[in-house]
This record gives sequence, C-alpha cells and structure tokens, in this order.
Amino acid sequence: MSESAAPEVVLLTRPGCHLCEDARLVLQRVGQDLGVAWQERSADDAPELAARFGEEIPVLFIDGIQRDFWTIDETRLRRLLEA
Repeated sequence: MSESAAPEVVLLTRPGCHLCEDARLVLQRVGQDLGVAWQERSADDAPELAARFGEEIPVLFIDGIQRDFWTIDETRLRRLLEA
C-alpha cells in the first residue's frame, strides 16, 4: 500500500464499553503490523453519531464507510486495509 493511499480509520467508542476495549486492542495490533494510523472518536463528543449508531458501538469506519460494529474482526480488518 502506498503512503498516498493510506486509509482513514476511525473507531467510534463510548466510555466504559468493554467491546470498545477489545476493538482498541485489535486496531492497535493491526495498525502496528500494517503501519496504518487510526483515530478514536467518543460517541459522547459526537451526539449525531451516537444517535445514529447507539447500540452498535463500537463502530469501525474506513474512509467514512461503516465496516464493522460490536466486535472488530481482525482477519477482515487486515484484508480491508491490505486491499
């Protein structure tokens, strides 16, 4: 993957969310392995996203497209980021 094509990876989380903790670990591992940076946004700071995705948090977005929620599948994430 070229640097100019680096995807924008965003994880929408909520404080105290155990699934969010698991998702962070997956993103940290995959991001480090593939050299892909990611950002975290709290649903508390994005009420429009919290209203839209309420019970689906954590939610993973790649280039603005929802790719996963609740449990982030590491194999799928690697495949999406390596494409």
